[in-house]
Amino acid sequence: MIDFDLLSRSPVFKGITPDHLKAIMQEIHYQVKNFGKNEMVVHSGDECSRLFIVLEGSVKGEMADYTGKTIKIEDITAPRPLAAAFLFGVNNRFPVTVITNEPVRLLCIERSEFLKILQQDSQILTNYLNSISSRAQFLSQRIRFLSFKTIRQKIAHYLLDLAGDRLAVVELPLSQAQLAEFFGVTRPALARALGELDQEGLIQVQRRVIRIQDKGKMNELLKG
Repeated sequence: MIDFDLLSRSPVFKGITPDHLKAIMQEIHYQVKNFGKNEMVVHSGDECSRLFIVLEGSVKGEMADYTGKTIKIEDITAPRPLAAAFLFGVNNRFPVTVITNEPVRLLCIERSEFLKILQQDSQILTNYLNSISSRAQFLSQRIRFLSFKTIRQKIAHYLLDLAGDRLAVVELPLSQAQLAEFFGVTRPALARALGELDQEGLIQVQRRVIRIQDKGKMNELLKG
C-alpha cells in the first residue's frame, strides 16, 4: 500500500491532493520495492530508466574520488526522488551508488509511465522541472565543495554557506560523525581541524553551535 498523504508531499507531486494522486497512480503501472538495511539499490553507472521515490526510510548516495575513497554525497529521505534529473537525456545513468541506511520502501515508475503523467498534468510537469533544476544547482555546489583539497577549506566553505551574508552563529544540522562522512574524512581529523580553527580565533566551537569570528580569514582559506 502507498501512503498518498506522504507521497503528495514529494517534490514531484507538490500541490497534488492525495485523492487526485491516487487517481493518477491508478492509471499507470508501478511497483513498490522493499530493501533491507545496507542494501545496494543501484550502482553508479547503472541505466536510469525508472523514477524512484523513497516511501519509507532513507538512502545515501556515494561516489568514489580519484583515489578510490568513498565520499557520501547526501542522504535522501522519504518522500524525495532519487536522481530525478537523470531519468531523461542521452547518457541517463546514475551518477552515484545508492545504498540504504535502514529498511526502505521505494516507489518505482518506469520512464514511459512517468512520461504519461507529465503529459497529462502540468502541475507535476512544473514540479519535475523545478526539482531537476534544484538538483543541478545542488550538484554544482557539491562539486565545488569537493574541489577543496584541505579539511580546513571544506569546513570554511560549509560554515560560510550555512551562515550566508548576515549570520555569524550557526548550528550544525549534522553530528561530527555525519559531518566527517559528508566531508569524506575521519572524525578525528575533522575534530582536529575544528580545534585548530578555534585556537586560531577564526571560529568558536560550542558543541553543534559555531560562531564565525573572522569571516575575512575564513574566505582567505578558500583561496588556498
